[in-house]
Amino acid sequence: MSAQNRRTPGSGSRLDLQHGIVDMSHGSGGRAMAQLIDELFCKHLDNELLAQGNDQACFRPPAGRLAISTDGHVVSPLFFPGGDIGSLAVHGTVNDIAMCGARPLYLAAGFILEEGLPLHDLARIVQSLAQAANAAGVAVITGDTKVVEQGHGDGCFITTTGIGLVPDNIHISGDRARPGDAILINGTIGDHGVAILSKRENLGFDTEIRSDSAALHDLVAAMLAVAPDLHCLRDPTRGGLGTALNELAQQSDVGIYIHEPAIPVRPEVSAACELLGLDPLYVANEGKLIAICPALRAKTVLQTMRAHPLGRDAAIIGRVIDDPHRFVQMETSFGGNRIVDWPAGEQLPRIC
Repeated sequence: MSAQNRRTPGSGSRLDLQHGIVDMSHGSGGRAMAQLIDELFCKHLDNELLAQGNDQACFRPPAGRLAISTDGHVVSPLFFPGGDIGSLAVHGTVNDIAMCGARPLYLAAGFILEEGLPLHDLARIVQSLAQAANAAGVAVITGDTKVVEQGHGDGCFITTTGIGLVPDNIHISGDRARPGDAILINGTIGDHGVAILSKRENLGFDTEIRSDSAALHDLVAAMLAVAPDLHCLRDPTRGGLGTALNELAQQSDVGIYIHEPAIPVRPEVSAACELLGLDPLYVANEGKLIAICPALRAKTVLQTMRAHPLGRDAAIIGRVIDDPHRFVQMETSFGGNRIVDWPAGEQLPRIC
């Protein structure tokens, strides 16, 4: 989205967002690309830094430690109940930044578009991305657009890079879990993965299952206000809760013990997983976080989470234990125990 492109005059006619499609000229660096950037991307993502029109954005960071994260989004289908690839691209990166306690500041967005993508679909995606960024209080300050031949891109891929600011008194990392710590989650698991699968496979359920895609940084800020000594935060996206817990156990060199009855799962998600042969523990989420904190803080953190719109169904689901094998174990609803192992392969590809 360079200054040269933004200053290049258009062809005289505006983009046909109702009937037009992306073609190779939209990635050529010429007039058509400039028009696409100016009339679609800059129109919806406009802000002071983006309006400078450079191939980069220069800004003065505030005092504190900076956090940066980048994430590629290849979800299929592009639109699903509860969201789309545009809002998902914002939420995914904002949440990665928030999991170290950072306040997200800026985003960069790279679009790879497939020749033949309807311009009205692209406009819908860009508008959704802009609305999600505005709601999260972050600005998209630079970006890039490329076009690939039909059959090589599956519509649209988006890569977002986020920059955030970590307060000096906050030290959250996946290697800080300690035996005795409590483990919490802010709500029901598996919503996003089942919503994607139901749309992808045209599965009909009595109740529509919607993605939980959401930006979690405000919830994290509320939690840190009452418990600045939170040890770990992790968003259980691809691989779900089971994979995220195994990651934390490995990083912290501890064991984890969870209670199946305490883990919130919507009945319709549980039923869909049973029908499809899936384990909700390994189904992706896009609006959930795992928090590990000192046991004495657990009730206060839980109350704070439940007072937030994104934490109404929060629960304490287990504890950290001393275990040289770094196993994740679960007490089942039937009173037995099972190992929650790393998943073999990927249950649901192209989920985020």
